[in-house]
Amino acid sequence: MILTQREVDLKRKTSETDIKIGINLDGSGEYNINTGIGFFNHMLESFAKHGFFDLKVEVTGDVHIDDHHTIEDVGILLGESFKAAMGDKKGIKRISHAIVPMDEALATVAVDISGRSYCVCDFEFLRSNVGEMACENVEHFLESFANSAKININAKIEGINDHHKIEALFKALARALNDALTVEHDIIMSTKGIL
Repeated sequence: MILTQREVDLKRKTSETDIKIGINLDGSGEYNINTGIGFFNHMLESFAKHGFFDLKVEVTGDVHIDDHHTIEDVGILLGESFKAAMGDKKGIKRISHAIVPMDEALATVAVDISGRSYCVCDFEFLRSNVGEMACENVEHFLESFANSAKININAKIEGINDHHKIEALFKALARALNDALTVEHDIIMSTKGIL
């Protein structure tokens, strides 16, 4: 069972970034992503592919300063896009997890599409950057996304290679979200009657 119209196009413009995001939660993993940050593009492409989300991201940002504003604002708008596309969340599985290896790295992500935002990150990186992306902004992206989407994310990564660790994380997040968004029935999975 799939809900109809679980797709949305949103925009966010600040003095630091101008972002357009289009997402279809019931897509096939097609993507067109340009954030101005090569490694971040690669992570969002992996996220789209492994979540079977059709995803378009177009960003004009102040990457001449650094990557912080772009990554934060994409996290915010992507979270808002997920929240809008999910609608009332009737029938979704709600809670799921994924464990994804990439060579020596292993990422574990659990999500609860609860209507309450919380983000727990248990990982460290050896390098300051992978490509043009500051490793410190990985956690910041997850927090921004969780806060805007109103979901709970609990993420843990083990490993040595920071590229592998981050990529496994984005794939695990995508797979956990895809499964949690599966429509299984016609009720709201909450004793409150609302998510």
